[in-house]
Amino acid sequence: MKCPFCGHFEDRVVDSRESREGDVIRRRRECEKCGRRFTTYERIDEIPYMVVKKDGRREPFERQKVLTGILKACEKRPIPMAKIEAIVDAVEAYVHNSPDRERSTQKIGQLIMRRLKELDKVAYVRFASVYLEFQDVSEFMNELKQLVRGKKKKR
Repeated sequence: MKCPFCGHFEDRVVDSRESREGDVIRRRRECEKCGRRFTTYERIDEIPYMVVKKDGRREPFERQKVLTGILKACEKRPIPMAKIEAIVDAVEAYVHNSPDRERSTQKIGQLIMRRLKELDKVAYVRFASVYLEFQDVSEFMNELKQLVRGKKKKR
């Protein structure tokens, strides 16, 4: 640590204390050259988990956005909140397990659709209609036909 008084880089830690919240460590240091004391604070550098949108933009991952989207798809369906929460937990774990702290919304959407398809076909179709951005009724009908046949559509 560089001494703020003389600019020397050698010091020793005299005292360390954690904040009440446990997110900051306060250290009293003494410069080896001039002997003056100064205080430093250490905190964890929070790098947010990011999602990469279809157009290449990046934005911070928001659990609430995922929950809101799934809740809309499951509206008026007999799906327990615990099952919805489990899907959101799986998505959050998927994003947090990323080695480079980001995931594409395409992969996240596919994960959600896979889980909803197993859980409730109507909720799946609702979510897919928004996520897959159907342009007309024929695209929507093709997805429904594939769902009824039980085939997996490659996207």
